[in-house]
Amino acid sequence: MATYLGFLRAINLGPTRKFPKADIVAATEAAGFSDVGTHINTGNVRFETRMRSRERIEDALEKAYLADRGFEVSTVVFTPVEVCAIADQAEEVADGHPGTHYVSLLKTEPSAALARRMEALSTDRDIARVRGRAVHLVITDPYHHARLTNAESEKELGVATNRNLKVIRAIAEKWCR
Repeated sequence: MATYLGFLRAINLGPTRKFPKADIVAATEAAGFSDVGTHINTGNVRFETRMRSRERIEDALEKAYLADRGFEVSTVVFTPVEVCAIADQAEEVADGHPGTHYVSLLKTEPSAALARRMEALSTDRDIARVRGRAVHLVITDPYHHARLTNAESEKELGVATNRNLKVIRAIAEKWCR
């Protein structure tokens, strides 16, 4: 059995997209995954499976979550090693920038040209650095006023879900080290 980490997109936002942790665990187990655990209520789930294809795992989870919730829940899956690497990249990526650090976790790795286009959106106040399937966003302004957000990552690079660096580091400590 291999361990994977799933990051659910756009849940627990408003009254119609509720997906409590206990329900995430139950739906994940019902889909055939085992040793399921969650971290806080933002859609972070650890599980074991015999499947090895990330795409197949994402598809199985998305079908299970749709059946359970009645709405689509895009899910982005990483290995624990990949999440540790994302957490470890943070200092190099931020390069002393004083802003708040967020990470957009991408469903698919962008081409070099798309990654350059995303990084070109950086300003003196906000930076974007693409590392594989992670876009590190370090922003100066409050998140809802910033130009660089997960919405911008998705517009440029496709399906993504966003976590702040504190959550990424906590997950790395809890499930990856």
